[in-house]
Amino acid sequence: MTEYPRLAYSMEAVRKAGGQLAKPIQFGRDITAGHYVDTLEIFSIANSWRDSHFLPMRSVRFSVGHHMRALRLKGDMASRPKRMASIRRRLRESTTNLDTMDDIGGCRAIMADIKGVRSLLASMRENFPHEIHTREFNYIDEPKPDGYRSHHIVFKYRPKNADTEAFEGRRIELQVRTRLQHTWATAVEAVGLFRGQDLQHGKGEQDWLRLFQLMSAEFALVEQCPVYIGVPDHDDRVRELRDINKRIGATSILEDIKNLIHCSENFVRSTEKSRYYLIQYGRDHSVTLEPFRTLMLGVRTLEEIEKKIELRGIDVTAVLVEVDKVEKLFETYPNYFGDVSLFARNLKSICTEKAAVEYGLAP
Repeated sequence: MTEYPRLAYSMEAVRKAGGQLAKPIQFGRDITAGHYVDTLEIFSIANSWRDSHFLPMRSVRFSVGHHMRALRLKGDMASRPKRMASIRRRLRESTTNLDTMDDIGGCRAIMADIKGVRSLLASMRENFPHEIHTREFNYIDEPKPDGYRSHHIVFKYRPKNADTEAFEGRRIELQVRTRLQHTWATAVEAVGLFRGQDLQHGKGEQDWLRLFQLMSAEFALVEQCPVYIGVPDHDDRVRELRDINKRIGATSILEDIKNLIHCSENFVRSTEKSRYYLIQYGRDHSVTLEPFRTLMLGVRTLEEIEKKIELRGIDVTAVLVEVDKVEKLFETYPNYFGDVSLFARNLKSICTEKAAVEYGLAP
C-alpha cells in the first residue's frame, strides 16, 4: 500500500515559509551557518506542504481516468508536483502565498482531439468526487496572448474517509488539452530549455515568441477554435511564419534539438514496474531518468536535488512525475527529451502552405 506524506507543520508555519521563499536566498561561501539552518527549515516546511498534495493529486488523476474509460475516450494522463523553483518564482511575481497556490499538485489529460476534451469536461462537471474551486480557466476558447491553449480546472480534495481527512481542501490543478495543443506547449518548453530562455513566461527571443503565437493560431484554425484577438489572418500568418522560419532557421533547430540531447546510459534500460520517475535536465543538455518503486523514495531524492539547486546554485531542472508506464513518460513530457518532431513537422507543412495536422495518439 502506498504511503502518502502528510503535512508535518502548522498552516501558520506554511504561510510564514511562503513569505520567506518569496525573498532572495543566499548561497555559497558567504552564507552563515545559522542562516543555512534557517533556510533548510524553510524548505522543509515548503516541501512538507507540497508533499501533502500527492494523495489528492493521485485521487484527481484516477477520477479523471475513470471518466475517460467510461466515455471510451483516447488519451493520456500524468501528474507531477510543482517544482520548487517554479513555486518560488510564483511567490515572487504574484500576490499569492504558499498556502493559497492552486497548482502545487498538477494533473494533465491529453486527449486525441477537441471533441474528446469537451466530452471529458462535460462529464466531470456532472459527476466528480471533488469540488471545483472558484471558476474554470478556458484558455482554449479564450487563448492567452502568447498562444497558450488548454482548459484548467482547480479541484479541492474531498476526503473519502477518516484516514484521508488530513488532506481535505488541498487544491489540485487539472489541465485538459488536445494532442495538438500539447505539441505546441511542450515545444515552447523544449526550445526554452534548450536555448536557456524562459519562453514559457514570455522571456526570450522575440522571433521565437512570435513564431509560437502564430503557430498557435494555425493550430486553433485546424481545431475550429477561437484565435487570440489581434493575430493576423491565415494568409498573413503563413507569410510571416515563412519569413521568421527563414530568418532564424526554426525548423532546422527544432529537428536538431533531439539529436543534441545527451541521455544517460541507463536512460531506458529499467524494466522495473515503476510509476514515479525523476527527470533531470542539465544546462549541458544532458538528461537522466531515475525510476522509483515507491513514492517516498522519489520524494526524498527530489528534495535533496532541489536543496542543491536552491542553496548551491546547481544549474539543473528536476521534476518528479507519475505515469502508468515509462512509454507514457515520453508522450506526456516530450519537452525534457527534446522531442518536438510533431511541432516541427507542422511548422514545415504550414510554411509550404499545407494545413496543420491534428495528430491522434500514437499507437
